[in-house]
Amino acid sequence: MFGKLFGRGAERPAADPHALPVPRRQKNGMYTLRALGDARVLALVEAADAGDWEAVKAALAPFDLGRYHQVLGELADLDGVQDWIGRAVEEDKEHRATALLISGTRHISWGWEARTAARAVHVTEEQWRIFHERLHIAEQQLLEAAELRPEWVTPWRRLLTSGRGMSLGRAVNETRLDAALRRDPLDLETHIEWVSQLQPRWGGEPGQALAFAQEAFARAPEGHRLGCVIAMAYIEEWVESERGDYLQTDEIRAQLREAADYSILHPAYVWRPGWQQDFNMFAMALSLAGERHTARRVFQTLDGACTKWPWTYFAEPEKEFARHHRRA
Repeated sequence: MFGKLFGRGAERPAADPHALPVPRRQKNGMYTLRALGDARVLALVEAADAGDWEAVKAALAPFDLGRYHQVLGELADLDGVQDWIGRAVEEDKEHRATALLISGTRHISWGWEARTAARAVHVTEEQWRIFHERLHIAEQQLLEAAELRPEWVTPWRRLLTSGRGMSLGRAVNETRLDAALRRDPLDLETHIEWVSQLQPRWGGEPGQALAFAQEAFARAPEGHRLGCVIAMAYIEEWVESERGDYLQTDEIRAQLREAADYSILHPAYVWRPGWQQDFNMFAMALSLAGERHTARRVFQTLDGACTKWPWTYFAEPEKEFARHHRRA
């Protein structure tokens, strides 16, 4: 009774034998999630950090890298992968598609590291050169990976990112979007990437991204993580508005409540490595909207676990997580 009245968090999954121990928490009770909170993903990251291709392949066994965006993302963001993955591409013919996928995805992240997050007018000519050079390599490698493994969705989602960075145009990127959604019509990461591309700062029209997200959410089955596209669409709306209180309306709060209840807080939600990022998306969106009751349920389930994204929209991501966590 009291749980219904005050709002418990979602039912956490049964004890996961692969879950990493919670590290020492900061004074505010939070900690930054590492390796999707999964010991198998940590083994993968450590193998990649050591440049051990054989160990990387062994650690990948539990995961389908052609569909598991978050596991691929752990490799994409790991500095140093670019120094050894090229050898795997050239030498391991049996696993060439996997090596191409990892290398291409890493080159996109590596390219953005060179470009930095500065506004275009503040990016130097040399930074632009390196950025485009790395994205060009990424494009070639991801297209070959997609050709070798036509059932994979992850190359097409990443090609959306490189296509946006290289300004390849709406027609090219719409073709890539269609390719991704043919392989998985409910793929969350593809939808989130397209929500970003539809923002006015990337040439979209006001309201386009939100309409796309709402149409996608309407097709999602109960408990599906695609509901997170609503949270991200509103976060993007907030970024575009440059107004701190932009989401604080009854209508937006109601839509975010509905999306959270229908997806991450639904009993049918599937718990998997990296589920904390789904909850962090809603934690941020609900907090920005001032929907404290549902935000409290989300933060309770997270139990202090902070993922860097999407809080990186703030200058001090961890401080913002902790501040909203306290308020909830």
